[in-house]
This record gives sequence, structure tokens and C-alpha cells, in this order.
Amino acid sequence: MVLALEVARTVPRPRRPLLTRERIIECAIEIIDADGLDALSTRRLASELNVQAPSLYNHFTTKEEILDGVADTLFEQVDLSMLGRDPWPAALREWARGYRRVLVNHPNIVPIVARGPGRRPAQLRVNDAVYGALVDAGWPPAYATRIGALMRYLVTGSALGSFALGFPDDPSLYRESYPNLGEAHRLRKHQAEVDEGAFELGLSTIIAGLEKTFAELRPASSGKAR
Repeated sequence: MVLALEVARTVPRPRRPLLTRERIIECAIEIIDADGLDALSTRRLASELNVQAPSLYNHFTTKEEILDGVADTLFEQVDLSMLGRDPWPAALREWARGYRRVLVNHPNIVPIVARGPGRRPAQLRVNDAVYGALVDAGWPPAYATRIGALMRYLVTGSALGSFALGFPDDPSLYRESYPNLGEAHRLRKHQAEVDEGAFELGLSTIIAGLEKTFAELRPASSGKAR
């Protein structure tokens, strides 16, 4: 009996996992992914984390700060290694693909990202890397700014939701009133092909157009330099 009591005293009590910024952000992402942005609240977070709501304020002072942390966590996953290393058309293409791959898994978070970087360090680093790579490649600063904006519109727009899934798979819906959409009920079965294909078409069209613009700008830039 004495030995059992001694053992009981020496066995540490189970401890609740420490509440960290990372745990809060991870839980917030899970809530948003499952139920949308409107479902996120400090009360819901506290309940999911099994803590009291005031304890969250030791790490974040507002809900907006939590959302900033959520967005920045995604941007930390965006690969930037090709920027400044590869020729700008190839680099822009691969960066955009990687950017979209990160966002497409979290469509409910895209509206936060689409608002712009604000003071988010990771999102600002991405913008800085893209802009810097384009300017270093010879793009005028104004054009580099517009290209950054253009790529954000393309990527966030394509990641916000599926085009194919927006059409019900009911042939009768289209048959009489929308004759030009007679095959629209088949889109859902080909979601990946439609959505990925649309993004790739848009990306290729944009880069082809940018290459033409870049070639037209080079003589003017060279003339100014001389």
C-alpha cells in the first residue's frame, strides 16, 4: 500500500496541451474550412480548444489578428524558389501554380487573401519576391505592380470556387430554357479537367500576352538607357 502511494505521488498529472498561436491558427483553419468564415468566433475557438475565451487574448487581441494569422500561415507554404532563379515567364507560371495549389484546398479562406496583404509578413514577402523578380528581369516598376495584381486576380478567382460544380447535374434544367447549355449537366463529372484546364488556359494566355508586351517594351527601354 505504501509503495502504491509513493508511485501515485511520483506519476505526473496529465497536463492540458499548451495554448499557442500555432494551435489557435490551426483550429481556426479547420473551422473555416468546415463551416465558412462566418462560423469563426472566439467562443467557437475556445470551445474547440477546450479553453476559456479570455485565454485566446494572450495570443491575439482581435478576431482580425487571428484571420491575419490564418492567411499568413497559407502564404508561408507558397514556394518562391523559382523567382529570380528561372526566366521570368517560367518562374511566373510555376509560382502561380504553386500559389493556387495552396489556396484551392482552402476556398473559404480566399476572401481574406483577396483583400491584400495589409501587415501580414508572409504575404508581404510573397508580394516583395514577385515584384522584385519582375523588376530585376527588366519589367518597368509600374508594369511589375500591375502584373502582381493581375496574377492575384487570376489565382484567387480560380481558387474561390469550382466553375464546374456550379452547374446542377439535372439535364431537364437546361433542355428547354437554356439550349446552349445542353451539356452543362456533365460538367460536375469533369470538375478537375474543367477547372484545372480553365486556370491553365488563362495562365498561358496571360503569360503569352506578357511576353509580347515585354518584347515591345524592350526597345523603348533600351532607347532610354542610351
